[in-house]
Parts: sequence; structure tokens; C-alpha cells
Amino acid sequence: MFSNSTLILALYLACFASLHSLLAGTWAKRRAQRAFGRRATRWYRLVYSILAVVTLSPLIYLFYRFPGEVIYLIPSPWRWIMIFGQILAALALGKTVLEAGAFRFLGIRPDDSEGGLIVRGAYCRVRNPLFLFALIFLWLSPVMTDNLLVLYLLATVYFYLGSIHEERMLAEKFGDDYRDYQRQVPRIVPRLRCRYPETKVEARRRGGP
Repeated sequence: MFSNSTLILALYLACFASLHSLLAGTWAKRRAQRAFGRRATRWYRLVYSILAVVTLSPLIYLFYRFPGEVIYLIPSPWRWIMIFGQILAALALGKTVLEAGAFRFLGIRPDDSEGGLIVRGAYCRVRNPLFLFALIFLWLSPVMTDNLLVLYLLATVYFYLGSIHEERMLAEKFGDDYRDYQRQVPRIVPRLRCRYPETKVEARRRGGP
């Protein structure tokens, strides 16, 4: 049976994921634009990022207060190998944010919705590298508790469903360019070779093959 703390954490994470997905959708953005005008379009991403951090903070506090019972603890030297893998995943996550444009990603640079389709770096090997590296970081944790296990399982489901939700919006924004990208680049499991070079996007924009 799950403990009360596990149920509380799972409920909070479900509420966070629902709110996060709702605010990321086009419906919320259009409502904000009707209410606040062009300013909402330019600064929506920054407000969204701030709200994400604010609403995530209580979840971190809850895990600090209720870590849960330990399921397993990986011994050395395997523990350090897993931690090294987490470091690599964190570095890859940061690099991917830079490839997407860190200021635009965080909303520090106003979003004018004129950014092009990003296919460079990790994005030419997998469509959702941020979700991929985040999952690698989570599941390489050398310590697993019952509360962490529930969190990681829910996060995995959320990342997968979130990728579907995000890709629908990208297909709406970029049209055939993104649908062609979807056909050639996998969603989560990456390929070693770049499957969609940036030059192909440029060729499509010029009307080439």
C-alpha cells in the first residue's frame, strides 16, 4: 500500500502537470492575448517559466520532508558510474537548451513567435531531447525510494504525453516542415546519425526538395 505522503506527492504532481500543460497550450495563450494584448504574446514564456519554478518548489519541499522508504541503494563503483551518467545527462540537457536558444527558451528574450524550426544538434537525432535527457537523469538515480519511484513513473508518463501535446502545437505552427521532420526523426529514442540536417530546412524554405 502507498503511504499518505506518496499519495500527496502523486496528487500534487498530477495537478502540476495538468496546470503546466494547460498553460502551455494555445488556448491559454490566446486567452492571455485577448486579455492583455501584444504584451501577453511577448512575455508569456517568461511568466510561464516563473510560474513553473514557483509551482515546482513545493514539490521539492515535499520530497525533502517525505523522502520515503528506500527500495534500493546502488553500491560502489556502480553508484559513481550512474552519478557520472547523470552529470552527462545534465550537461546534454544544458547544451540542448543552448541549441534551442536559452534566452528564448526561458522567456527572457521576448517571444515574437518568429523563431524557425530547430533541427540542429540533438534535435536532428531526436525530436524531444529535453524529455530524453531529463528521463535519463531521473532513472540513473543510484538511490530509489517508494516516493521517488512514483514520481519517476508519473514523470515518464507526463513527458510522453507532453511530447504529444507539444508536437501538435509545433505541427500547427510550422505545418508541413514539422510533419516532414516528424516522419524522419524519432520522438524519444535517438539515432546516432543526424537524420534531418539543418540544410534541409533551408532548402524547403527556398522551395527545394
